[in-house]
Amino acid sequence: MLDKKNAVVLVSGGVDSAVTLALAIKDGYQAHALSFDYGQRHSIELEAAKQIANSLGVVRHYICALNLRMIGGSALTSDIAVPKGRALEEMSSDIPITYVPARNTIFLSYALAWCEVIPAADIFIGVNAIDYSGYPDCRPEYLEAFQHLANLATKSGVEGNSRIRIHAPLVNMTKEEIIRTGYEAGVDFSLTHSCYDPSPEGKACGACDSCILRREGFKKAEIRDPTWYVSKIT
Repeated sequence: MLDKKNAVVLVSGGVDSAVTLALAIKDGYQAHALSFDYGQRHSIELEAAKQIANSLGVVRHYICALNLRMIGGSALTSDIAVPKGRALEEMSSDIPITYVPARNTIFLSYALAWCEVIPAADIFIGVNAIDYSGYPDCRPEYLEAFQHLANLATKSGVEGNSRIRIHAPLVNMTKEEIIRTGYEAGVDFSLTHSCYDPSPEGKACGACDSCILRREGFKKAEIRDPTWYVSKIT
């Protein structure tokens, strides 16, 4: 039988994945953190992922190299400009150009493969269907479908030794709720990085969708945002 307490946790370096990792560990799982160097323009997040993993105490942390820039199709993996200064309503009106084609499916597939090796039956992912409602691979129905696929496509699932479970503890939370939950779980938010288009020095732009959502979340949670922005944000 699989050790039910092993889990693979996707860790990007942002607020959501850091809180998800903290919750998995709080729930008693032995966390195996998995991050991806996929050609994203905000690759500074990988250093944040390393620090978060170390601070929360994972069993091990792997960073997989992928070349999604070769495919492109996103402002995060090509020279397409990152949208700036958008209203919250505009962010969720359609699928934004910051959507990376099939990214979560690719990431979850790697996590699934690692589960078969560890072994583990649980995958944690920090997707959110409220603040990122335009992303098709952040919806509960997508996660349910992937979980079904996972149990059809794995040795353990076919042999009936274990059933893969996809955990998305933040999927129905607002950013304010996520930040409060992370604060209570002991997440050091100064280690996290959210910006899609940081400066060469690693400072957050303060105007991309992710920066705006982060800033609003900390403001509503009445918790200080430790992010270094390019210019003072009011």
